Formats: sequence, C-alpha cells, structure tokens
Amino acid sequence: MKTMGSAIIPSVRYRDAHAGIDWLVRVFGFDKKEVFEGPDGRVGHAELTYGAGMLMIGSTGGDSLYAKRAVQPDEIGDRETAGLCLIVEDCDAMYARAKAAGAEIVVELHTPEYGGKAFNCKDPEGHVWWVGSYNPWVSE
Repeated sequence: MKTMGSAIIPSVRYRDAHAGIDWLVRVFGFDKKEVFEGPDGRVGHAELTYGAGMLMIGSTGGDSLYAKRAVQPDEIGDRETAGLCLIVEDCDAMYARAKAAGAEIVVELHTPEYGGKAFNCKDPEGHVWWVGSYNPWVSE
C-alpha cells in the first residue's frame, strides 16, 4: 500500500469540535485540510494535518456504532484509552504556546532518557497530548 503520509491516523471526538479544531490550529499549529459539517452544524468529519501526519476530528454523539462506543475523558475518571503524540522541532516554544493558551500541563517540560524534550498537556476537553522533540523515525 502506497501512502503519502502516515498510515495510522488517530481520531479524536470533541463536544465542541469547532472549538477543538480552532484550539489545535492556534496552539499546536495544525492545518485544516477538510471540515465536513452535517445539517445541524456539527462536525461529521474533519482532517487536520501536521507535517506528514494527520488527525481526524468529529463531534461527539450520533447514532453510529463508533459513536456509541466513544467516550470523553471526563466520562471515565479523566483518563484516556489511547495516547496522542505530537513531534515538534522546538519543544520549548510549543510548551510556551500551550501554557499561554491555558492548557493544563500534566507533565512539565523535561528531558526523557531516550532523548529530546517533552511535556504532556490537556486540550480544552481533557484529551492528553504528549508533545516532544524526540522523533523515533530519525536515528540520532
């Protein structure tokens, strides 16, 4: 299978998907590729890109089998069932942007034993992001 970007694309649902998209664009620097709305104005499907990666966004709720299985972090004790990782070139600058935007910092900026710098923060709806400069695709 030939792919142009990542072959694995994470997906996140937001109660206010438009606000989630705006936050990800403003704070992390994602680019909006596509945003498809239903007749009710909710986001049925959105594609945000960051470098060669992509994140799919949708509004919570709906009648699909997937929607019935998806929960938000605050519905399960503020926990996650999957991780979201964002590889950045300048982790210090991204940390400053996240803090300035009011993101809750879960793990402060640090230097992991495997290299680079990293921190963890929550987006406005409680999804935890690992943000770091360590790139497992590039050997050091």
